[in-house]
Amino acid sequence: MAEKKVIGNLKLRIPGGKATAGPPVGSTLGQWGLNMMDFISPFNEKTKEFNGKNVIVHIRVFEDRTFDWKCLGQPVDDMIREKIKISKGSGKPNLEKVGKITKAQLQEIAEVKKDQLNAIDDEGALKVIAGTARSMGVEVVD
Repeated sequence: MAEKKVIGNLKLRIPGGKATAGPPVGSTLGQWGLNMMDFISPFNEKTKEFNGKNVIVHIRVFEDRTFDWKCLGQPVDDMIREKIKISKGSGKPNLEKVGKITKAQLQEIAEVKKDQLNAIDDEGALKVIAGTARSMGVEVVD
């Protein structure tokens, strides 16, 4: 059987286990003519352990109005904010630091996200997470 033609790649940030037919889910899926309940129910079931924390989801839309989706879990920036208990990153990360994160905390995040990072090994994964932290104005300490 021939591979179905992909006509759209969507990336959404949705509270885990709490997707509804309202925005952003309803409006985005509606634009593509998709049945939102075919997405919402399975998504809420699969992501209920995130309990309202934002998760990233990738949706591929095919030309026959079907779709598939993959949940990538919590975004790295949310995980960093949660670990060091800050509400938001710095608007001027080079000048204003908003907190400190240890290598051990970075390692914990890298362990959870390692399958999704553009890194060859654990050391590379750690550098990717540390870079995200620095871009948020979070200082990496030993």
